[in-house]
Amino acid sequence: MPKIFAIAETRDGQVRPVSRQVVSTARALADEVGAEVHVLILGAAADGAAALAAVGGDTLHVAAGDSFARYDGETASRVIAGHVQAAGDAWAVLFAASATGKDLAPRVAARLDRPLASDVTELAIESGELVITRPILAGRAFARVAIDAEPRLVSIRPNVFPVRDKAGAGNVADLQADAAPGRVVLKEVSAASAGKVDVAEASMIVSGGRGMKGPENWTLLEQLRDALGGSAALGASRAVVDAGWRPHSEQVGQTGKTVSPKLYVAVAISGAMQHLAGMRSSGTIVAINKDPDAPIFKVADYGVVGDAMEILPRLTAEIQKVRGS
Repeated sequence: MPKIFAIAETRDGQVRPVSRQVVSTARALADEVGAEVHVLILGAAADGAAALAAVGGDTLHVAAGDSFARYDGETASRVIAGHVQAAGDAWAVLFAASATGKDLAPRVAARLDRPLASDVTELAIESGELVITRPILAGRAFARVAIDAEPRLVSIRPNVFPVRDKAGAGNVADLQADAAPGRVVLKEVSAASAGKVDVAEASMIVSGGRGMKGPENWTLLEQLRDALGGSAALGASRAVVDAGWRPHSEQVGQTGKTVSPKLYVAVAISGAMQHLAGMRSSGTIVAINKDPDAPIFKVADYGVVGDAMEILPRLTAEIQKVRGS
C-alpha cells in the first residue's frame, strides 16, 4: 500500500502542536488516495505519539534518546531520507513550513533528489495527482502546481490546515536510526522565556508597529494580549525589530515568521508588502491605525481609524468586560 510520511517536530522531548496539523493533513490525503500514514518522530518518547495517532497516524516511528534531544538538520535529514527510501512506495512526505521545517524539508529534498513545494496553503487531489496552492510574489498572487515526482515533498503553512480527530491504527515502532553527529555541532540554544506562546503557533496575535512610538508603550499591547487569553501572543513589524524594540522571534513578515492565526490585531502597522506576506492568510484581521489610507486596511476585516494610545486601553477594557475579568 502507498505510504504518506508525516514528519513530526519535537522540542524538549515533547511533540509540537504543529505536528498534529501535519499528521491530520496527511490523513486526509491518505483517505483520498488509499494510503497509510507513517509518522516519523525524532526526539520524543513513545507516549508522545498518542496525540498523533488520534489525528490519523497509522504507524508512528519513534527515535528517542539523547542523540535526538536537540534538532540537528544534517542528522535529521539523513535519518528521514534514509527511512523513506528504505520503506519504499512513498507517495508523499509532508513537513510543517515552520522555522524547523524550512531548514529540514530542503535538506531531505536534496538527499532524495526530488522537488519541494514549500509554504503550501491548499492541497487537492485532481485526476490522481497532488495539486498544491502556494503564495508567490510576497503573497500578491497564488500559484497552483501539480507535482510530477514521487514521493511528493510538501511543507504546509502552520495554522492553515484544520486538525480533524480521525484516528489512525496507532501502531508504535522503534525507529532504528544512525544518530552519528554530522559536520556541525550545536553548542547552545537561546530559548524564549518559559511560558511564552510562539507567535508562529498562536491562535491570536496582537502585533505592533513603529506607530507605537517606542518600546515603553508595549505594555498597552501586552495588556490587550492578556485580555484575549493564554493562547494569544505578541508580534511586531520589521521596523520595530530593526529599531531594537522587540526580539526577532516576534517579527511577522517575509523576513520574519509567517503566521495564520484565527485573529490578528495589527496596531500602528502601516501594512507594507513585506509584513502582509507574513499574515494576510489570518482568519480575522483587525487594524488600528490613525492613517485612513494605510495599506493594512485593504486586507483588514475590521478597521479602526484613530490613535492607538487612546483606542487600546478602551478595547482592552471592553474585552475584559466580555470575558468577565
